[in-house]
Amino acid sequence: QVQLVESGGGLVQAGGSLRLSCTASGSFFSIDAMGWYRQIPDKQRELVARITTGGSTNYADSVRGRFTVSRDNKKNTVTLQMNSLKPEDTAVYYCNAERVLISDFPTFRTGTYWGEGTLVTVSS
Repeated sequence: QVQLVESGGGLVQAGGSLRLSCTASGSFFSIDAMGWYRQIPDKQRELVARITTGGSTNYADSVRGRFTVSRDNKKNTVTLQMNSLKPEDTAVYYCNAERVLISDFPTFRTGTYWGEGTLVTVSS
């Protein structure tokens, strides 16, 4: 019922910038928080940045000061501006939507949804 579509991944040299965008679509009423996670092989998926409807943010220590997360509640989009990229930022980045309120007739429920992921590769 909810689809998250990411865009903006690609190959960039160290020190460069990329901008990731994610748009939520489908049958839902609201999204409490949206964010970005990343994962590399044989490692756990980790939080990169997160933003609530009210604008509160959370950042991984490794990206704080370099990445900026923003959100357009009306358009149901979340954006991650990544500056001063480092090789260790290389990962598959996943868009996340938390506490998505959806209809599950005859009731309502909340759920968490993920995008399919977009690859970010930073060369040294």
